[in-house]
Amino acid sequence: MSRPDMRAVVIDSFGGPEVLRLTRLPRPVPGPGEVQVRVAAAGVDPEDCRARRGRGAVRIPRFPAVLGWGVAGTVAATGPGVHAFAVGDRVFGMPAFPRLAGAYAEYVTAHVNELAALPEEVAFREAAGATAAALTAWQALFCAGGLRAGQRVLVAAASGGVGHLAVQLARWAGAEAVGAAPPGDHAFVKGLGAGQVVDDSEGVAAWQGVPFDVVVDAHGDVGEAAVRLLRPGGVLVSAAAVDADRFRAQGRVARTVLVHPEGRQLDRVAALLRSGELRVHVDRAFRLPEVAAAHVHVERGARGSVVLEASDGGAAAPA
Repeated sequence: MSRPDMRAVVIDSFGGPEVLRLTRLPRPVPGPGEVQVRVAAAGVDPEDCRARRGRGAVRIPRFPAVLGWGVAGTVAATGPGVHAFAVGDRVFGMPAFPRLAGAYAEYVTAHVNELAALPEEVAFREAAGATAAALTAWQALFCAGGLRAGQRVLVAAASGGVGHLAVQLARWAGAEAVGAAPPGDHAFVKGLGAGQVVDDSEGVAAWQGVPFDVVVDAHGDVGEAAVRLLRPGGVLVSAAAVDADRFRAQGRVARTVLVHPEGRQLDRVAALLRSGELRVHVDRAFRLPEVAAAHVHVERGARGSVVLEASDGGAAAPA
């Protein structure tokens, strides 16, 4: 007997947005410790676009491949040994990264440790937009950067998916955030709680103010220029490879961050979303057939997060 199928977006080769195509595939079956999630919404992140081009951290071993990692929806089935979630539970998470997860689909499987319960007050599209971005921001600020209350942090690309959440998380932690963003986004970043906003090119290059304890560079744009932005002992956290020896020679620290799924951190994110202390700005929501347009929008530079909705209004797809 054949398995039920689903809609999914696949790529058959690396390339531009035109390689993304909608098709039908068998629904994935949850294994031990896993659940099957009926997808309401999936995040579309810059790393998705890099993976589509064959770049970045993701390795795609074979085609066709289903992209997508950040996901929000409801549990449709549970695998052996699952006690943390039950059918019908609302969840969100970032399965498998940097391995393939397949979130650009109506169903996806995930290990329970990669998911968190999603409060009823939080919309699916907001949760999907928060998963990869919020985990990246959390791990950059608090795990790699060691940010503490009273410290100063520069958030590069502060109006983007990671950046707009990093500014809010820094403020929540009692730190002072300075955001770097295009001039048209300054008011947006200021409204997130940034104490100051500078231009993302000239403003950073010309910075003469108080040095920072932490610089978060989610796009890898600041690079080695961060040496002069940091106080002695300060930390650059970058998505791109940097010359750590050069930083060390000048009394600074450089670390490269690669986000990883972590359900306990998502529990903290869920609580902040529920309380309103963390707000996800969804710049645009696209339908599954519009996935190529979603990638184009992300690559042009979205404000906040971009999501794909697997069914009308971000609700769960029908069984």
